[in-house]
Amino acid sequence: MGIHAYFRSLDVLDRIIRCPGKFKFEEHSVAAHSWKVVQYAKTFADIEEQQGATIDWKKLYRITSSHDYGEIFIGDIKTPVKHSSMQLRTLLQRVEEGMIHNFIEEHIPREFKAIFQEQLREGKDQSIEGLILEAADKLDQVYEAFSELQRGNTEKEFVSMYRHALLSIRRIPLKCVDYFFDSILPDLVSEESMSPVDIRKITEEALASSPSQPYPA
Repeated sequence: MGIHAYFRSLDVLDRIIRCPGKFKFEEHSVAAHSWKVVQYAKTFADIEEQQGATIDWKKLYRITSSHDYGEIFIGDIKTPVKHSSMQLRTLLQRVEEGMIHNFIEEHIPREFKAIFQEQLREGKDQSIEGLILEAADKLDQVYEAFSELQRGNTEKEFVSMYRHALLSIRRIPLKCVDYFFDSILPDLVSEESMSPVDIRKITEEALASSPSQPYPA
């Protein structure tokens, strides 16, 4: 079917709901998550450039827009299950990578196979683009959890997600991370809310704790 099969497969991302099985005031699809990650990442990259960094924008857009494509094949597996053991996490990653590889081999024309293998791979690495992806991905966890907490959702999963996503971002050595904590996070926690959840207190406690236990991706 060629690249048409790839285009058609993108519809699946609209139907995969993140954080399945938990009460949510607002559902978030993987497709919506990916779009927001691109927006966060390009802003973070602009901040890095202003501080003198060199950004490979083509790489950045490729890895941020496609970073969760593999969920088409395995879905959004609950985090406690996915990370219950390193062996299981490694196995799931291998299954995901294998299914992406098989999809490319079966459907993508020869002249584009290498391109698709590159853009659909796991993009989080120690390059500046990979670190920006990591920060942007975790930032969407912050906003997803914050939105639920602000509306009064008392599910402990969202408190944990919010806290650990903040800690994970803090561990990433980027100038845009400093900017987030100095200029963006204060605005976020200052939003008016009728929530019974004390988001400011959760934020302050998280930032006062050790960042050694990041919330898994």
